[in-house]
Amino acid sequence: MRPMVDGYDVQAIEAKWQQRWRDTGAYDVDNDDPRPPYYVLSMYPYPSGQAHMGHVRNYTFGDLIVRYRTMNGYAVLSPIGFDSFGLPAENAAIRTGEHPRTYTDARIEQLSSSLQRIGAVYDWRRQITSHDPSYIRWSQWIFKRFLEAGLAYRAMAPVNWCPGCQTVLANEQVLADGTCERSGDLVDKRDLEQWFFKITDYADQLLDDIDTVDWPERVKTIQRNWIGRSEGAEFEMAVVDADGNPHPEGHAFGVYTTRPDTSFGMTFAVLAPEHALVAQITSPERRADVDAFVDRVRKEAEFDRLSTEGPAHKRGIFTGAYALNPFTQKPVPIYLADYVLTTYGTGAIMAVPGQDQRDWDFATSYDLSIIRTVQPPDDFDGEAYTGDGRAINSEWLDGKEKAEAIAAAIAWLEAQGIGAGKVNFRLRDWLLSRQRFWGCPIPVVYCDGCGIVAVPDEDLPVLAPDDVEFLPTGESPLKFHEGFLRAECPTCHGPATRETDTMDTFVDSSWYFLRFTDPWNDEAPFGLDAVARWLPVDQYIGGVEHAILHLMYARFFTKALADLGHAPKELREPFQQLFTQGTVRLGGSRMSKSKGNLVAPEVILDREGADALRLAHLFVSPPNDDIDWEAVTIEGSSRFLARVWRLARGEIGTSTDREPMPADTAIEQATHHLIARITDEYERWHYNTAVAGCMEFVNDLYRYAQSDEGARTATIDEAIDTLLQVMAPMVPHITAELWEARHGDSVHTQTWPVADPAKLVVATATMVVQVNGKVRDRIEVDAGIDEAEATRLALASEKVAGQLDGAEPRKVIARPPKLVNIVV
Repeated sequence: MRPMVDGYDVQAIEAKWQQRWRDTGAYDVDNDDPRPPYYVLSMYPYPSGQAHMGHVRNYTFGDLIVRYRTMNGYAVLSPIGFDSFGLPAENAAIRTGEHPRTYTDARIEQLSSSLQRIGAVYDWRRQITSHDPSYIRWSQWIFKRFLEAGLAYRAMAPVNWCPGCQTVLANEQVLADGTCERSGDLVDKRDLEQWFFKITDYADQLLDDIDTVDWPERVKTIQRNWIGRSEGAEFEMAVVDADGNPHPEGHAFGVYTTRPDTSFGMTFAVLAPEHALVAQITSPERRADVDAFVDRVRKEAEFDRLSTEGPAHKRGIFTGAYALNPFTQKPVPIYLADYVLTTYGTGAIMAVPGQDQRDWDFATSYDLSIIRTVQPPDDFDGEAYTGDGRAINSEWLDGKEKAEAIAAAIAWLEAQGIGAGKVNFRLRDWLLSRQRFWGCPIPVVYCDGCGIVAVPDEDLPVLAPDDVEFLPTGESPLKFHEGFLRAECPTCHGPATRETDTMDTFVDSSWYFLRFTDPWNDEAPFGLDAVARWLPVDQYIGGVEHAILHLMYARFFTKALADLGHAPKELREPFQQLFTQGTVRLGGSRMSKSKGNLVAPEVILDREGADALRLAHLFVSPPNDDIDWEAVTIEGSSRFLARVWRLARGEIGTSTDREPMPADTAIEQATHHLIARITDEYERWHYNTAVAGCMEFVNDLYRYAQSDEGARTATIDEAIDTLLQVMAPMVPHITAELWEARHGDSVHTQTWPVADPAKLVVATATMVVQVNGKVRDRIEVDAGIDEAEATRLALASEKVAGQLDGAEPRKVIARPPKLVNIVV
């Protein structure tokens, strides 16, 4: 059914304007546009089909900014593209046999249509998709530049392997129960040779530069914690027997600690179960138990291994070997423990139970000695003491405070030639190999004579073949496609085998914002001048769920490309401002396709229209809050727009070309207060209160037009035009239609109104008088009126006196100059 609101055919008018904006390229912008640049970008969406409410909310915010900044005189870059590689399309191919490209293209078309239906405007000429050959070419070109610079490398590593998806998973894709977030299968640990990006080379920059961007503090904190910088020392520990005799093969291992000053309290050492020395140092009588322990731990999720919960005696095992504590020259037993990881630090730790609670629990469980090396306060009655204090039981360190003791311990290690001060990071290199078909192929071949050889630039892109069979096992068909596998070595021209792993899809989303600035460039992924004009992105918008990986990887790419000369040297951060919108929930649970609780926007778009849906999203709550869809009232938004329609078409009250009156002055002042208020609230993302301000103003205009004196034509025309201008970024269709009817051109090409400071000075105000909470009168009063005078005027009102009927008020609540509430 097409909704008709007093002649407002929502469907016809919205379709008209959406088509006109697309046909005329109303929001296309060229790189040489003389206006000042402003880059607005919503995060690269995965094309899962028609838009859901999360899309609507996100892209409504972005579209509002695009339209608002355009009206403020900026050349606004508003591009759109699709993060189109990924598992869903490949899993669909396994189920149905439909090629991922066909599946993906159809869903891009659906999502594109949905975005246009909500009124979002883009420079569609700049559209890019991850699976487009031209984009693949430049993703592979960037990989090659990283490989040449030593930022890409291949190494053996323990990885999370999902048997259902038949691919490696990032740690973040493994749920707390050890299962894959997508398939639900129990994740295994496997050692595979993988490709990595050396993001750790940029750890310090990634940490330091987070202070230069205008991002939510919680996102900055998440990034800082993920990078996890710490200062301490790394030193060698020799493997010995119980009597302190060196291991026959001279084995030793390194440990990293932030508190080398506590080393005199080291009473045992712990290796990660995957540590390379485990098999070589385990004693024969402990071998079977150790092997069983290692096998069990390798099946556990990293989250569980790092958890502090669970019995300590189930978390470790003695290897039968010892290590020499270099500070005491005494042997300490070497254990394995699940909470030590090879991917952090050295994969080994010195255990000081007196100063670490986890070590304390472990020591008490295995009956190991505990020696305090830091003096706790006199009233301390806990177990491990983790605070600061003077060194004790530490020979030549005794009596020193923390900083002095740490410095002395590091100096001693360096003097002994067994260790040194070191900065460590929690951040690990980016594992980018994926054993999937539907991703960007890694552009290398393997030659028996030449080793790893990159495919020449002129032969890019390397594309996956179309004639592949998707197996029920989920294994990549690239492994079995002879035409793809068999290649010629570019160096010796002998036979070679092509790499069958594809890149992590985060690679695609780590540089797309750069390509948007120069998408037609066929000589490079982007030109330096284009990037310099538009970057960093002025306003980036997306979910907080991307606070770690996407944002970290995009920052790394930007810095690396700049350092390699492929982006402007001065560009150190890709996104200057970041806004993370709240999630949309239904009955307390986040909406998602996998949960089957999506509310389709199409139903609302077909009934109330895009403007009503956009307005409801803007009005329901502050943009960064989570919302429950059950609290959203589309009907209320629709009714408000109908009131605006009637008002702007002159269907409310009367107007004449009379001389100004006090009521006209009040409306003129309210008009300029509206401009100031909406401008301020748009700048601060206070969209819900901006909507409220427009609603209050419409109520004022209704009362004004319907008053006994009627409206002054010039006054109400200015007020309505201003209303349409400030509402245009929120509800673009109805405001465009009404403005065209009134003026013949487009409201969206108008200059943003500026409030007259003289009209922001309020001499009078309308004071509402209530009796028991119900409005009984409105009185024009001096804006500076005090409580006593406001109360006197309210009680003197004839309308109020009639309500009181001689009764004495029990209470009078005065909030001058706006309100007096009389309670009887």
